[in-house]
Amino acid sequence: MIGERIELEASKVTPQGVYLVTTEGREILLPNKYVPEDIQMGDMVDVFIYTDSEDRIIATTLEPKIKLNSLAFLKAIDVNSFGAFFDWGMEKDLLVPFAEQANPVRGGVGYLVYLYKDEVTNRLVGSTKIGKYIKKNKLSVKSGDRVDLLVSGETEIGYKVIVNNKHYGMVFKNEVYKDIKLGDKLSGNVQRIRKDNKLDITLNSSSLNDVETLANKIFERLLKEKGQINISDKSAPEIIYKEFQVSKKAFRRAVGLLYSERKITITPENITLVKD
Repeated sequence: MIGERIELEASKVTPQGVYLVTTEGREILLPNKYVPEDIQMGDMVDVFIYTDSEDRIIATTLEPKIKLNSLAFLKAIDVNSFGAFFDWGMEKDLLVPFAEQANPVRGGVGYLVYLYKDEVTNRLVGSTKIGKYIKKNKLSVKSGDRVDLLVSGETEIGYKVIVNNKHYGMVFKNEVYKDIKLGDKLSGNVQRIRKDNKLDITLNSSSLNDVETLANKIFERLLKEKGQINISDKSAPEIIYKEFQVSKKAFRRAVGLLYSERKITITPENITLVKD
């Protein structure tokens, strides 16, 4: 239950707050500062369960910046003799012990953090040693799958990403037509699975359904612009992305579909609707 978001029933009011009851009959305090103004006993309340500074299990209506067994880009706000403390949206800061730091953490700097529950202390703890949590996951995706991405670094050839919070991936720079920074959340598709189970990711799906969707978007734009737009499959990638938020490759596929259906004519400067 610790680290989970769950709906619990309000059971009784106390000077400290409202006690919520689990299906097993366990009572968990929702402190006064988080109690909804119009709450009635018997109401179901959506809360996050964690431990306070005295290791008591409590509930809060705050939304954490990171979920259990997942990754997020968090900012370190303090370092002391216990380790580094990160802002994760809760009243009690998230501890990343020294033993869980890939490199020494500096206050005021952002890091990619993994959240797990220490089974010995029952506390939620962070780690910047994300490799040991990612590498142990069995491959759970296949080529073509739509996936969630978290940008974890940049290299000469592209951007390192964490795929579905479970796998390492790479988005090559020729796939990127907008500013990307560490911690950004994106969506993409698995393009290829390498022998080491690392994934090549494309930010543009090559599935026919997505091509048709984009083709319809271009067609509707042509109708709105009275039959012609001053952009074509020869236009610069940056111009195409600015107008349609897709790569040049995806745009050319969609334009090719419209052309094959004899709905448009194409020049290096523009695309024009074919008149009936």
